[in-house]
Amino acid sequence: MAANTEGARTMKRRDLLAAGAMLALVRPASATPVEMAAAINHFTGGAKPQTGKVKFDIAQLIDNGNAVPVTVSVDSAVENVRAIAIFTERNPQTDVAVFTLSPRSGKAEVSTRIRLATSQRLMAVARMADGSYWSHSVDVIVALAACIEGEAP
Repeated sequence: MAANTEGARTMKRRDLLAAGAMLALVRPASATPVEMAAAINHFTGGAKPQTGKVKFDIAQLIDNGNAVPVTVSVDSAVENVRAIAIFTERNPQTDVAVFTLSPRSGKAEVSTRIRLATSQRLMAVARMADGSYWSHSVDVIVALAACIEGEAP
């Protein structure tokens, strides 16, 4: 009986090690805050976005990160807004979407659904006709992650 008990312990230990290895394989690949800053820098051409004018409408607590509704609006006439971009801090790719606007867009507002890998900071940046950039950031908590890069064997 002692051999069986020891065997059960060993098997349990092996199962735990295998489960830990499997979790490491399916862990979402994520960018870093530095990569997010680099992506924003690329979008702005090195200009530092000012805070304001941009409103980020997204839930602060997200049950499921697979299809998260988001709306970004800019407090300006649509003629003054050239583009709106959304960046994430911990998704596999930091630049989630870039929307190009024109006076025919109707209003300076975009809506979409995005995937979120985990709880993180998101930033929306608007490029204005005068060459200025405006931004707004939010922190969200994601209960069930998305953007998993691999599957367990």
